[in-house]
Amino acid sequence: MTIEVPVLRLGLAGYSEAQQKAAADVARSAVTTRCSWEIVPFAEADAWWLEGSRTMLLPNQHLRVQPAVPSHRSVQLALADVDRPVAFSLPLTAEGFNPAVTFQLNERAEATRVLQQFASWMKPTLAQFALATSIADHQPTLGSGSWEVLRGSDLLAVVDLKLGAGVAPDATAAAFEEASWCIRNHGDVVIPPNFSRVSVSQLMWQYAQRTERDLLPSHYRAQPLYFRRPPRLAQRFQRDGHLLVMRELVAKPGLTFADLQQSTGMNDSSLARCLSALYVVGSITSNPRRANLPASGAPGTGGDSHQHSQQSSFNSVMDSAPRTPELVRSLANDKTAPAPLKQD
Repeated sequence: MTIEVPVLRLGLAGYSEAQQKAAADVARSAVTTRCSWEIVPFAEADAWWLEGSRTMLLPNQHLRVQPAVPSHRSVQLALADVDRPVAFSLPLTAEGFNPAVTFQLNERAEATRVLQQFASWMKPTLAQFALATSIADHQPTLGSGSWEVLRGSDLLAVVDLKLGAGVAPDATAAAFEEASWCIRNHGDVVIPPNFSRVSVSQLMWQYAQRTERDLLPSHYRAQPLYFRRPPRLAQRFQRDGHLLVMRELVAKPGLTFADLQQSTGMNDSSLARCLSALYVVGSITSNPRRANLPASGAPGTGGDSHQHSQQSSFNSVMDSAPRTPELVRSLANDKTAPAPLKQD
C-alpha cells in the first residue's frame, strides 16, 4: 500500500517574481519520506518565509513586509501573535532585529535545510496527519466507544469523542500501517501527557485540507446537499470558501454541487475540497432528514433509504455530540467572513 505523504504549506512575503520561483524550486526539492512542501497564499500557510531586506520593525514590535511586486500588498504581523515557523532571507535591513532563523535564498542546500527544520518542528502535525489517514483507511465507528491504536504493545494514538485525539509525537504513517484499532469502553482510555492533543473535528478538518484523496462521496456531487451545523472548531481554521458554502446552504437548502459551483463561482477542485472538509466534520449531509432546516421547510419522514444507506462513517463519528441550534441561528444571520491578515 502506498503511504500518503502530507503536504506542508509555505507562504512568502516581500519576494520578487524571480525570488518566488527560486523559493518554489526549493520547496519542490525538500520532499522527504514524511512530508512535501508547496507554495500557497500567505494567509493559508503553515510556515512563512519573509524577505529580510523588505522587512521593517515598527515601534509597536509589529513587522511590516513591503511587497516586491507592484500588484501585491504589504503584510503586517504582530510578532507576539506569530504561531507558526518563520524564517527571514538575508540580508536583514531592520536595525536591531535579530530573528531566530535566517538563510540565503540563493543557497539551495541552506534553504532546503530550513524547510527540513520546519518539518521537524511540525512533527505533531505530521503525526496527526498519519492518525487521520488511518481513520480514513479504517473508518472506525468512533461514536461506539473509545479507541486505542496499538503497534504491538506500543500505544500510537488514542481517539475519544470527548477527550479528543492524542497521538505519539514521533508516530509515522508506516507505524500506523502495522497498527491495530482496539475498542475500549467510554472512559477507559487515557491520553499520555506527551501526546499531541487535538479535537476529532480539527484532526479530520486539517486532514481534509492536506490530503490528495477525494474524500467527497460520489453521491454528494449529484444529490441535493443540506447544512447540518457549524464545524466544531475555531473560526480561524475556516476559510472564506467554507463560510461561503455554508451560507449558501443555509439560505437555500438542497443545492447540488453544480448549483454551488454556479452560486459561489468556485471551480470543481476548490469546491470539492471545501465540501470535503465540511463533510468529514458532519457539517453537511445529503440526507434531508438529518439537515437542520427551518420548521416550515422540514422534510417529511419518508426519507430516501438510498441516501440513508450511504451515510458517512465520518458523520457518525461527529454526530454523537448534541446539536447547537443557537450556533446555527447565529450563522444564518451572520453574513460575514473572517478578517484576513492585515494588508496595507
